[in-house]
Amino acid sequence: MSDDRRPTLATVAARAAVSRQTVSNALNAPHLVHPETLERVLGAVAELGYRPHGAARQLRTRRSGVVGLRLEPTADGISGAVLDRFLHSVTEQAQLRGYRVMLFTAADDDAEIDQYGELVDVLGVDAFVLTSTHHGDPRTRWLSASDVPFVTFGRPWATTSADDRDPADVADHAWVDVDGAVGTRAAVEHLLDLGHRRIAFIGWPSGSDVGDDRRRGWERAMRAAGATGDEELDRLSISVVDGVGTGVLAAERLLSRAQPTAFVCASDSLALGALSASRTLAAAASGDQPAVVGFDDTPVARAVGLSSVAQPLTEAAGRAFELLLAQLTDQHRAGGEPADRAVLLNPRLVVRDSSAHRRPPT
Repeated sequence: MSDDRRPTLATVAARAAVSRQTVSNALNAPHLVHPETLERVLGAVAELGYRPHGAARQLRTRRSGVVGLRLEPTADGISGAVLDRFLHSVTEQAQLRGYRVMLFTAADDDAEIDQYGELVDVLGVDAFVLTSTHHGDPRTRWLSASDVPFVTFGRPWATTSADDRDPADVADHAWVDVDGAVGTRAAVEHLLDLGHRRIAFIGWPSGSDVGDDRRRGWERAMRAAGATGDEELDRLSISVVDGVGTGVLAAERLLSRAQPTAFVCASDSLALGALSASRTLAAAASGDQPAVVGFDDTPVARAVGLSSVAQPLTEAAGRAFELLLAQLTDQHRAGGEPADRAVLLNPRLVVRDSSAHRRPPT
């Protein structure tokens, strides 16, 4: 900017070569804007430092411009970094569009629901972003029944963790999720390409929706590679509570009973444990250390050279906020539900030293 005047809607429109209405739609109803145009408008917003006039918008829309999100405690600082990165991305997306994220804490689902009522009635919070969804989630039922706009980072899981239906078939609210089964399958296929056949899986206890989803990807890839027996798959897999220490113990048990040449893990914490256990083997000195792949591509994984499945958290946050804004706009009410209320994104495998070129012993 060549002067100190505050940028306006017209300024942004001129910079992006679009109409003022298009800028307004990009900020308040992005589902109505072509993706390339949306990217150009948001780029102009960021470049100019444009901020919608909050007081004027509140008078016009009768909304506070505040979105609530529960800040969950993290038992494991390694895996907890995933939700931290998602929260950061959601906050960025909110600020670009003139919204603010209000963080709050709650001990469990019931306490979180109590917070919803207070935040809506007392502080006028417009909507909520939910994380850590699970089957039978009472939070989504309460918000739906109360007609409070919300979106979840996590799909509306079916009532049984073994359900193999398309996630879109069970969608009853707006959600964005990352396909864990696609990620673990990619990890197994990477290891198969290196010649591994005894590929073990370290996951979370049965009933963890996310954990069961990640195990399914490993199982499907192993069956496709010829491991057709349940007994063989059971011998090559183990379920433990998330953590580096439990990962060490799980890997040691699997190495003792099944002699795997590679591990695929449901988290980077478990993978770091498997990596530590593998390095204690006498064979490690001769270059026969098992290959290890984790999940979530945390900063620790990058620091120690751990191959890992990376979630597209920035894209997930952007898509989630678009779905939320679609519920908050007059355009949404006039036009009905957006077509893509259910968004399932694919992760990508990041190959590093823990698996790259680590072929099984001959």
